Amino acid sequence: MNTDSNQIPLFTASNLCKSFHSGIKKIQILDGLEFSINKGEMMAVVGASGSGKTTLLQILGTLDTPDSGELLFEGDNLTAKSDGELSKFRNKSLGFIFQFHHLLPEFSAIENVMMPGLIAGKKKDEMEEPARKLLEQVELSHRIEHRVNELSGGEQQRTALARALVMKPSLLLADEPTGNLDAKSGNLVFELIKSLCGDLGLAAIMVTHNQKLARQMDSIFILENAVLTQQSHS
Repeated sequence: MNTDSNQIPLFTASNLCKSFHSGIKKIQILDGLEFSINKGEMMAVVGASGSGKTTLLQILGTLDTPDSGELLFEGDNLTAKSDGELSKFRNKSLGFIFQFHHLLPEFSAIENVMMPGLIAGKKKDEMEEPARKLLEQVELSHRIEHRVNELSGGEQQRTALARALVMKPSLLLADEPTGNLDAKSGNLVFELIKSLCGDLGLAAIMVTHNQKLARQMDSIFILENAVLTQQSHS
């Protein structure tokens, strides 16, 4: 994926391994995974249920640790950092969006979008305008003050997308972000992610079962039998 030999990739996974134990049996989840992604690129990870896709995304998001291997962000080794350093890294550089939106029901759309900044210690006045602009970008300017239960499933997921981007991350990690939506809403969420990647120079790694969406991304990787293999678009 990295076409310029002089360019350091935004994000690189090198020889990632992860296993679990069930009784005395060792279950290999990831075995020597390798890939890199540059700014503005979209990467799909496709695989059967239980193949380890979510575990992979948690490791890439530094929410879980590999047994061995390295994660490099702009050449900086994340696997050598402390928990406190990783927490700051996630808040500054990563955005997360999941199959289920995980919005806070007692707050409005704009309050949910502002939340990552407020948690990071920023003031409400500082976060309100970026949150408002993002909600406009995801076509929810008319729903800004609505509470979560007043939004449709597609609107909730678009709010979650705005929340994931409000801290201006460099990398978006998406775990089946369209999997809980009807086809029309799912396509809209995907097109918004694709558009924002282009506009913001954002890289995105998306776990999906949807081969149609996967074929619209820059690269497709299949996770099967603990091995990640790049697939052609043909």
